[in-house]
Amino acid sequence: MTKTSFASVSRRAKVAALTVTAGAAAMMLTGFISYPTNGWKAVAELEIAKLPVCYALGTDAIGRGDLQGGKNTYATCFTSDAELAVYFPGTPTNGPPSSTATGTDDWADFVEGVFTSSGYTSTQHLMGSISINVIDDDDATMTSYLHATHVLADGTIDVANGTYEDEVIRVNGAWKIKKRTLKLITFLNLGTPAP
Repeated sequence: MTKTSFASVSRRAKVAALTVTAGAAAMMLTGFISYPTNGWKAVAELEIAKLPVCYALGTDAIGRGDLQGGKNTYATCFTSDAELAVYFPGTPTNGPPSSTATGTDDWADFVEGVFTSSGYTSTQHLMGSISINVIDDDDATMTSYLHATHVLADGTIDVANGTYEDEVIRVNGAWKIKKRTLKLITFLNLGTPAP
């Protein structure tokens, strides 16, 4: 491969390259191409997309018996006064929720109570189909789908599916969930598969 210096390029090629560069710069400056103007939105979406994963990790910490670890994780993805609500399958979503909590400690205690009373030995919460709408520098909404596996001592599992609807705000430069509503559509017990 031969190396070509800028000095050895023909005058015509230099003029063409400079013309294209100047034209592209003019289009960006006049708004014809809006390349960098909403780059902050893409960054915000990347940061917000981490929140459902944060929540799942906190919930699974509680699922394996680490309540304090779950509370600590929740504190990184929610505001301290977050409002949380859940609609269990069969509960009309146009009425009051099945359960509510204010603050992540209250929600973590609720989650632990459900897991303990149900006899779960471990859980795995998978989040997907994350859709984010950044409204402005400090506000966004998000929906995400849930598929959760809850393991019982006898080897059977309870599987939950639903949708989270979130209001997200930026606090001291970090995105956090301010309001979360879970609408469960199914909750099924599945037996142990044959060996």
